[in-house]
Amino acid sequence: MKSVIKRSFLILLPALVGFGMYKFVAGFGMPGSINAYINKTSMRLALQSPEAMTYAGLDSLPFERHSHKLGDYSGALDKKLRGELVDAKNQLENFKSPKANATDRLTYEITTWLVDDYLAGEKYEYSGYPISQLSGPHVNLPSFLTDMHTITNQESADNYLSRLREMGRVLDETHGRVQKYADNGVVAPDFIITKTIGVLEAFIKDGPSGNALVTTLPERLEKAGTFSESARDEIRNEAEYIVQTIVQPGYEKLIAQQKSLLSKTDSNAGIWRIPDGEKIYAWAIRNNTTTDLTADDLHNTGLAEVARIETAMDKILIGQGLSEGTVSERVRIMMEDPDQIFPNTDEGREAMIDYLYELNEDIMGKAGDFFVTLPPQELEIKRIPEFSEGSAPGGYYQGPSQGFPPLIPARPGRFYINQKDTADNPKWTLPTLLYHEAAPGHHFQISRSQLIKGVPFLRKASPFTAYTEGWALYAERVAAEDMGLYANNPLGDLGRLQAEQFRAVRLVVDTGMHHKRWTREQAIDYMVSKTGMTEAEVTREIERYVVWPGQALAYKTGQLAILRMRARAEEQLGEKFNLRQFNEMILEDGAMPLGILEREVDNWIAEQKG
Repeated sequence: MKSVIKRSFLILLPALVGFGMYKFVAGFGMPGSINAYINKTSMRLALQSPEAMTYAGLDSLPFERHSHKLGDYSGALDKKLRGELVDAKNQLENFKSPKANATDRLTYEITTWLVDDYLAGEKYEYSGYPISQLSGPHVNLPSFLTDMHTITNQESADNYLSRLREMGRVLDETHGRVQKYADNGVVAPDFIITKTIGVLEAFIKDGPSGNALVTTLPERLEKAGTFSESARDEIRNEAEYIVQTIVQPGYEKLIAQQKSLLSKTDSNAGIWRIPDGEKIYAWAIRNNTTTDLTADDLHNTGLAEVARIETAMDKILIGQGLSEGTVSERVRIMMEDPDQIFPNTDEGREAMIDYLYELNEDIMGKAGDFFVTLPPQELEIKRIPEFSEGSAPGGYYQGPSQGFPPLIPARPGRFYINQKDTADNPKWTLPTLLYHEAAPGHHFQISRSQLIKGVPFLRKASPFTAYTEGWALYAERVAAEDMGLYANNPLGDLGRLQAEQFRAVRLVVDTGMHHKRWTREQAIDYMVSKTGMTEAEVTREIERYVVWPGQALAYKTGQLAILRMRARAEEQLGEKFNLRQFNEMILEDGAMPLGILEREVDNWIAEQKG
């Protein structure tokens, strides 16, 4: 998990830089305040990542010096970050004061929890797989360069070419890191290596002229409107040459390395298979759920939730005239209904995205009755890039940037949907997917966090998966049971239950593989039997949990925690309970560990009583 979970702090850098640049101009706050200290420390860490600067939209600043570079992937940045966070932990103690106001006390608690958790993970230097079918520079950098690096003029085009050259160094550093992990007994399972090889080979299979780093250039250059035809050709030809002589050889070197590792591994799926694996998983549970729940607690909760949801799905299916066979078999029938499937063509994909926009417009028209703060940022709905959709999830959300007018335009929130095969997302499943990723799920939560006043920008970066994914899954329930969006759409409600079942099953299979030592095949069989998903879909998911231990536990854990908090508020407040205000209270202070959130809810209940 070194390359995924333990680097989670680095994932915050885009948000940190974006907010940090705003604070740099507006001032860091009162000298000596906890906000000023955290902002300055975060900025110092964030500025070490050129990619973070670009994600934050800072490439167009006149004084930028980063957009021709890529970051360090050798492991040196991790060590430097660890040292700085140890110092930050010590300095934070200076701000622990009973005289601090409520906002600053909350900031101290949240930041301390985050730093302590990161440093706890740092005890395990070789705690995961540096590259996989889902993550690593070989996956992340192509998407970064094609989607994030903006080309507007000759300088930004030259910077793009410079970053292509930098990929040679990055791929070489990645090769060294994989070897170092292997030398210390950490090699991915054979089926993960095989999938990783497939991803590497797929990226270079069309040769330099057909590579996405080259083929996406003509449209981007033409859209810029500042290049002559000969200049566009020159830039494209140079990119093709760099891909041929630098990028492709780097991928080929990684492919050869991965093939050589096949003889040094096995098919065991769980993280227990590597040195300190059981301790690493215990830490991963806490890191992802922000609770002290054990693997057995989560496994048993998953089994109970699977049984409950299965009963609810059965009732809807019987109402649709489907009473024979298991619930998953009948769901599979609905998944294959041709009337519910968009054509797997460009036109069909466009129609699917148009339908998602219609759903978003509908829910936004009703949202004001259930939520106090609506997102001021627009929402874009886009297809996941084709070169990465084979191993990508069904959908994901990328938060908006605030921008820095007039130098930096704000970026809207983006909901990416996997359209590799439109049959994977029948029409009746799409409402829940939108409600989770967009409104009132991630788009509402991430947007609201950016509006918080009087806190350091780390508080706005939403670094707690159990909170963010728990909110999104809770939002699915609000859309159904409070907003009544499935009142005349039982199939849509079946889609909600199927999505919730999917998250409940995750509790079972993640703990099954990493704690109870299930095989990959056991996990696949269980998930197929409970969700109605195809074996191919399930296999992608199970292999995701293999390389990201514990991450899948966050969703249901967070949702159940928020539902318990709400039930307690409803019981204690009775007629005084206001759903709009409860939802606002959950969102208004941003993401935090669930235990801290529970205390904040209890304080809110007491205030409402008063």
